Amino acid sequence: MTTAPRKAPTMADVARLAGVSPMTVSRAFKVETSVSGATREAILKAADDLGYVFDSTASNLRSQKTNFVAVTVPSINNANFAETVRGLSERLKPRGLQILLGYTDYDMAEEERLIEQFLRRRPEAIVVTGGRHTPRARRLLENAGIPVVETWDLPEAPIGHVVGFSNAGAVRDMVDHFVALGLTRIAFIGGDTTRDTRGADRRAGFIAAMQAHGCDATRLIAAGTPPISMREGAEAMGHLLETLPDTQAVICVSDLSAYGALTECQRRGVDVPERVLIAGFGDYEIASISVPPLTTINPFPSKIGALSADLIVAALDGLLEGPQTIRIETELLIRGSSR
Repeated sequence: MTTAPRKAPTMADVARLAGVSPMTVSRAFKVETSVSGATREAILKAADDLGYVFDSTASNLRSQKTNFVAVTVPSINNANFAETVRGLSERLKPRGLQILLGYTDYDMAEEERLIEQFLRRRPEAIVVTGGRHTPRARRLLENAGIPVVETWDLPEAPIGHVVGFSNAGAVRDMVDHFVALGLTRIAFIGGDTTRDTRGADRRAGFIAAMQAHGCDATRLIAAGTPPISMREGAEAMGHLLETLPDTQAVICVSDLSAYGALTECQRRGVDVPERVLIAGFGDYEIASISVPPLTTINPFPSKIGALSADLIVAALDGLLEGPQTIRIETELLIRGSSR
């Protein structure tokens, strides 16, 4: 039996909660309104409590669909997220669905603002990056009445559909690889901020894996505000070499920071991988063409987008029985930077 999406709250629901008429609710959402301040405040609070988004284009949408899918990404110059959007677009295009893209800059408050703006335009579905959101953003998504897909993560309490992987688990695989080589003095660069929750999960995965092996898990080097740049990766590596020179291997939060770390070693005459091993995350193009090539983790970003699109189409066709979770198995790619 097909499970229908949760019904979105209506203007009538807001009116009942606020103790006013639907017409008063409609007037309260207009810029120039005759509704008193106290009444308007009560209406807006009721709307917020319900997760209601005023549909400014409702009169135009009663007889037609918008034919777009809203997507939020934390960075517009990140090749991985670009690949995810490409995978989405290619699978949605035959269905006549287009993407409306929003850029959050790793800011959950900005994500919340974008979600509200998107929902005002009544998308057919919405795809968000990550599984952690502000309470209000979560409420808006839960009450959107459309397919919601969380990507690049495996949230503990999914809102709807999920296409992602364990960031902590992926880094655990990297730690296991290094420990199997006989290394114990391993450091981690990046992931020290709450802005990049997936980076923070990678850092947490590193700590947990090191502790599980009975190794020192305190070699943690901050690398600035996400997205971590190559320059910041180089600076972090320089600090690591100066303060913890006996470090045997370094795991970086991304391939960009890993490339910066690699070039800093070359600048200082530190041989990679004879003196220190370096690994990144993401399988960016730069990882495969660097000298030596970077060991990294492939999260299959295009596949995340394509499978998200498949879920959306199936949901719109009423073919899904409840929320679906698709777990992506990441791939550890051993290259020249780690022997």
